[in-house]
Amino acid sequence: MTALLEVEDLRVAYGKIEAVKGISFTVDAGEVVTLIGTNGAGKTTTLRTLSGLLKPVGGQIRFRGKSLKKTPAHQIVSLGLAHSPEGRHIFPRMTIEDNLRLGAFLRSDRPGIEKDIQRAYDLFPILGERRKQAAGTLSGGEQQMLAMGRALMSQPKLLMLDEPSMGLSPIMMQKIMATIAELKSQGTTILLVEQNAQAALSLADQGHVMETGNIVLSGSGQTLLHDESVRKAYLGED
Repeated sequence: MTALLEVEDLRVAYGKIEAVKGISFTVDAGEVVTLIGTNGAGKTTTLRTLSGLLKPVGGQIRFRGKSLKKTPAHQIVSLGLAHSPEGRHIFPRMTIEDNLRLGAFLRSDRPGIEKDIQRAYDLFPILGERRKQAAGTLSGGEQQMLAMGRALMSQPKLLMLDEPSMGLSPIMMQKIMATIAELKSQGTTILLVEQNAQAALSLADQGHVMETGNIVLSGSGQTLLHDESVRKAYLGED
């Protein structure tokens, strides 16, 4: 069976600086796959390339068996690949509900859109309580919830989350991770880039450790969670 996402020998450069140096991995339907590593490892660059915001200089990206090499970003969304970016990038002056509706800009099925807005409110009750509030008045964690809810509005086959816990309090981080676990239990396929390696690997079916643009270690989430080198480098253990 063909993987939902296939990345093969992907290379991405900023001018003469190669940020991603020939990485390969797959994501199967229903899996949570995580990329972990320090800042500058190439994780965010990888997600931005998969969503069409950056163009690779080499390699292949296939989604549902189709090459994405020449596919513009808006068409990638319509194929079923959604990206909740690092830094959230919500529209602060618009209401929570209008931000969510923007996530469905490619859809015309009004009853389905209303159903998915309600699903976002079920996942994140605080958003439902404040649906008419300007998004910019939300806390960082609430804005992260909104960014995730907006990405889900496109009904993605694969949801990419870039650093969803960045800058959040421990309690809010636990809420975000619990929501990712809930999405996983519902069958959502997720590619997760996350600074909190322990939380990410605990959720992940498969994990890949990136260093300076390369994947240096791969395995199941549990295998990497108990790998001595990973524990020392990313979990803060001696």
